[in-house]
Amino acid sequence: MGAIGTVGSVVINVADYEGEKAFWMAFLDVGVAREFPGFCWLEPQHEGGISIALQGSPDPGPAMGRIHLDTAVADLDEAQSAIESLGGSHLEDHEIMGFRWKIMADPEGNRFCIAAEG
Repeated sequence: MGAIGTVGSVVINVADYEGEKAFWMAFLDVGVAREFPGFCWLEPQHEGGISIALQGSPDPGPAMGRIHLDTAVADLDEAQSAIESLGGSHLEDHEIMGFRWKIMADPEGNRFCIAAEG
């Protein structure tokens, strides 16, 4: 069996979105690759590298998990089925400005996101 998903970014849930964005941009010496209101992906430090993403949240604590992985998959529904067959679970579907993703969980409840490649 091949990989179901590819890790694209490590997402940090933050209360102070602008402050954390400034911190991580300076620390990593990178700019913003893509941004939606309250969410941004920072540029990877090198070609093909994993990026840090920041997600503003009024309560970034344990219920959501402070850190999670964002992964790219070929097909959202096929990936969901494959993840569930491995013992994972589907938690939520989301869409913002045409960008769709699913929140999934591994067998112990650790959250991660899947989104269609591209």
